[in-house]
Amino acid sequence: MRTGLFVVRKRRVWRLVAASLLAGAGLVLAVDAPALAADAEGGDRFDCRELAGREAPETAIDWFERSLWASHCYVFQARAVRIGYDGIRTLALSHHIEDGIEREMASFLDGPPLVFERRGRIGRLSWAEADGEAPASPSGIAAHLDGLYRLQLGGEERIASRRTVRLDIDPLDSFRFGHRLWLDATTALPLKQVLLDEAGRVVETFQFTELDRPRLHDGHVVIDRYREAPSDPWDIGWLPEGFVPQPVDIRSSRHADTVDHRLYSDGLSTLSLFVEPIEGTDELLAPGMHRLGVSHAAVRHRELGGQPRQVVVMGELPPRVLLRVADTLEWRAEEAAPAAVTHDGGVAEEGP
Repeated sequence: MRTGLFVVRKRRVWRLVAASLLAGAGLVLAVDAPALAADAEGGDRFDCRELAGREAPETAIDWFERSLWASHCYVFQARAVRIGYDGIRTLALSHHIEDGIEREMASFLDGPPLVFERRGRIGRLSWAEADGEAPASPSGIAAHLDGLYRLQLGGEERIASRRTVRLDIDPLDSFRFGHRLWLDATTALPLKQVLLDEAGRVVETFQFTELDRPRLHDGHVVIDRYREAPSDPWDIGWLPEGFVPQPVDIRSSRHADTVDHRLYSDGLSTLSLFVEPIEGTDELLAPGMHRLGVSHAAVRHRELGGQPRQVVVMGELPPRVLLRVADTLEWRAEEAAPAAVTHDGGVAEEGP
């Protein structure tokens, strides 16, 4: 892998990726229909107090669903350790809710000083179509994962002085990574997460070392509004099955006019796509495959839409998947009918 130029110039991309990961963190949680209510602005919300009356999960998918709720509805402070390709880092974490809006912060306690912050609402699964509704329920997310991953319960272990239930999540193809989750037996908060590559090797471990008195939020959490999909000038000829565009705002104030950024997710794994003109860009990345922490980045310089452009596809996915996505992106001719995304490597043209 060619990493020299990428390391020198990666700071700008890292800022965008950090924003991508923070924005994507809330995508996999939405709400059950019985829990919906209209807030003062006409949006939807979920009353976190409802979780206190629910029965304990029994199946793997029930535990997964409950963990999604817990990640949004519990207020807590914690210490954690992350072990990955770039070494061991320790973090201070916090999750608060004010007026239904979540605020998450992660501060690295060693190495380069980094602080990530995310403010937002419970996300939806996809963009809303013209007259449709974007799914907003853990049940919908679980149904979306069916056929993509196998979820099974493992044994019980002790993490951060708390009893946990292990959840094994294995992909049913070679286009995504596997996951292991250790969920707090009381709150269902994920206290440990392990990412496994295609060969079952540990890529990254993220683990709480201390969880300070988690408290169920005494109120509601706001659900994101419906969003119409942007009109992209490109088509992606191939995406792994189950990956759908995510309805989140990703902007960089410095590069908002030149860098197009989109997120795609299957509910567990996420990839980011960056497209920008090469002309006038003084921070070009070397074409090829690069590593950025636990993520990989595929960089291509391609002639698209009548001008050379830099395409960057990154995520915690097999490198060949990222390269294939970058290589199948094509600019849309104004006269041409849109191409449909296929899952077999081809591009299906719409018929007359």
